[in-house]
Amino acid sequence: MAFAYQIYFYLRYVNGVLAHRKKIRKGKIAFSDRQAPVSVIICAKNEEENLRKNLPAVLEQDYPDFEVIVINDGSDDETDYVLEELKTRYPHLRTTFVPTGTKNLSTKKFGITLAVKAAKNDLLLFTDADCVPAGKRWISNMARNFVPGTEIVLGYGAYSEENTLLNRMITYDTLFIGLQYMGMATAKAPYMGVGRNLAYRKELFLRRNGFAESIHLISGDDDLFINKAANKHNTRIETTPESITFSEAKKTFPKWIYQKLRHLSVSGNYTAKSKFRLVLEPLTRGVFYALFIALLCLGNLITIAAAVLLLLIRTALQSIIINESSKYSGGRRYVFLLPVFDIILPLINLYILAAKRPFSEKGKITKWEM
Repeated sequence: MAFAYQIYFYLRYVNGVLAHRKKIRKGKIAFSDRQAPVSVIICAKNEEENLRKNLPAVLEQDYPDFEVIVINDGSDDETDYVLEELKTRYPHLRTTFVPTGTKNLSTKKFGITLAVKAAKNDLLLFTDADCVPAGKRWISNMARNFVPGTEIVLGYGAYSEENTLLNRMITYDTLFIGLQYMGMATAKAPYMGVGRNLAYRKELFLRRNGFAESIHLISGDDDLFINKAANKHNTRIETTPESITFSEAKKTFPKWIYQKLRHLSVSGNYTAKSKFRLVLEPLTRGVFYALFIALLCLGNLITIAAAVLLLLIRTALQSIIINESSKYSGGRRYVFLLPVFDIILPLINLYILAAKRPFSEKGKITKWEM
């Protein structure tokens, strides 16, 4: 049963992005050619260097009607100066700020709420200050999915590749998570999105009273909001390479673990169906590997051969889907390290969920970092 579910999971969900691309090539997915006005929203805290480096690529998008709103969330660097300088060159750049002394548990949620209410347009597109779009048609590719009935569009936020073992693990983990949440959306079971590349309608945000359901949580401005607001009718994905956003991955293992806590910290608040699907995959993966090892140690020649055959089938399917998807997005191939990451990453996630206090430079979680 563990093997059967693993095969089902990869064919049904992880393969969803490749299947979606195939449908596009065959003309089975319709897009809007209206090019409705878009408001791009970016929340920034002490991001002067990233804003100086990345924001022009957002402001210079090839799209007829858009504004960019940057929220300064209490920065104590030169963020304000950088934004004011950029506003002299880009009249469609607007700024706002989180007032000093704001007592909200998540000042980021408060800042996003301010920006959403100030946005002139119904289509809202979100990214982070440390992200840069892969091309000038990022807005265009994301916005084309807002056909009648669509309220949410999920994009892929990748990390730039470096030649280190940690970077390979981070990019693989990010790719797998991306294929999972986008694939589940194509299977009519959306459960999350990432704030590095996400779009939804302002009307949806207001109708759901913004972050009212997660106001008691430090995190959840992206994945938890989508988990509660997305359904099988209102969510689409965008998969073109030019729609991807890139940011730099963490350079040290402790910082990456610290970052993953934020991603996992609100998962307990997901819907019951989402939690069941997310638990079932690593559970059956662990059972599969445990049974494989047990058969190698205790089985006879026939059962050992059968176990090896099932492992080869799963590994071959996994490798084809993962690497074809990575190739399309301009990413690296995963060969010998793929089974290593396949075993290690669920254990890392389990450690984070169990420990709940991963190590960090300051030993605590700040409001912004969460």
